Amino acid sequence: FDKVEVVNQLHADYVHSIVKNYTVNYDRTWIYDKIHHEINQFCSRHTLHEVYIDKFDQLDEILTETLQKDINVFAPGLSIIAIRVTKPKIPIEILSKYEKIEAEKARVMVAIQTQKLVEKEAETERKKAVIEAEKESMVAAIHLNRTLAEKMNMQLIATIENEMRFAKVKAEADAEMYRATKEAEGNKLRLTPELLQLETVRALANNTKIYFGEKIPNIFIDNAAQEVIRAN
Repeated sequence: FDKVEVVNQLHADYVHSIVKNYTVNYDRTWIYDKIHHEINQFCSRHTLHEVYIDKFDQLDEILTETLQKDINVFAPGLSIIAIRVTKPKIPIEILSKYEKIEAEKARVMVAIQTQKLVEKEAETERKKAVIEAEKESMVAAIHLNRTLAEKMNMQLIATIENEMRFAKVKAEADAEMYRATKEAEGNKLRLTPELLQLETVRALANNTKIYFGEKIPNIFIDNAAQEVIRAN
């Protein structure tokens, strides 16, 4: 690593104890010398590929956390603000290889992101199509329900009109039957046998006809009618 920078701060309340225990070069003891040891430990636990590519972006945080953990125990009051580490030096052949790997990795990431974008756009279009289809289905259902309601209302109105016409015809028929019944009852009471005989005589009297023979045939008049004729 060409360059390792450590930004630290010593709190005023701990200056005396820190300087007393570790002299004014406390930062060399707990930071500069220790950080190289921690970097070596990190490199020994990881492959070159991990150090140079996969985990390099985590190195600053790992070193800060590791240093601060020991400082909090043995040199409280000293705080690590930030650590900045440059890329490690590696042979040119290996560097060229990793640059190709990085380029390929970047190309793959671009392809993945492009694929995700295409899939997202396709999913968006599918959702839009589903929403549009649901909207059209709802509109069609509303129109269908409206049409069915109109048909049902028309059928109900027609049924009511038919019932009204039927009721009117029935009422007229009932009235006519009632009139005919009452007329028949009146005629039955009025047309007694005596009245019928009288009407028959009157009809015969008004009907001037000449019959030759000794007597009027009984078919036209009965004894009662003959008595009326004799009386006249």
